[in-house]
Amino acid sequence: MDWMTHALCARSDPELFFAVSRAGPALRDELAAKRICARCPVLGSCLAWALDSGQAYGVWGGTTAEERAALHRRQVTAEHRARRRVTES
Repeated sequence: MDWMTHALCARSDPELFFAVSRAGPALRDELAAKRICARCPVLGSCLAWALDSGQAYGVWGGTTAEERAALHRRQVTAEHRARRRVTES
């Protein structure tokens, strides 16, 4: 995980990336974390790692746990459709 040494979050307040709710100050923290991610040179590596390792909490790769779950569902659905097309051919 060499990419972590280049992550902007490593030089930021970790509490921004692990909000306890999705309202009020916690929502502001989440949005602040996403702004940091948007400028991060390793955003893609971070997101890929979070998806591969099943990170269920926090902002990783500019996404919340809910957003990563939706990405994962779309990825699984696309893979399933691709496999089905191959077997139907």
